[in-house]
Amino acid sequence: MADLLAYLGLFASALGAATIMPMQSEAVLVGLVVSEKFSTFWLILVASLGNVLGAFANWLLGRGIERFRDPPWFPIKPAALERAQAWYQRFGKWSLLGSWLPVVGDPITLVAGVLPALPEDLQAPRWWVSPPLKSRTG
Repeated sequence: MADLLAYLGLFASALGAATIMPMQSEAVLVGLVVSEKFSTFWLILVASLGNVLGAFANWLLGRGIERFRDPPWFPIKPAALERAQAWYQRFGKWSLLGSWLPVVGDPITLVAGVLPALPEDLQAPRWWVSPPLKSRTG
């Protein structure tokens, strides 16, 4: 039972740290690895799942944030939001590689949710697409 609680605690800390909440999960991960009571593979897997789901939560927040843009109580100024959107449109999906950076990484996933997917992001690479089948007439 204690093992399950340790994994759940790691998952919760990784999920929280990957959202816009000011949290850290590295200390929890390092503490569990150093204790040598848990599989490093499972610890990294659980922490990674928490991080990915936290980034997805940011993206979902970003999807709904636009409707709150105009009220005076909204904490993000329209100019700051427009600046972030312009930056994301300039660098596109490649800016998401910065989501692992401290401080600026979490807002990047939020801004990615605000913007609709860029058209080139939705296209499959050419090598994924098979050539069209030739029709047989005759």
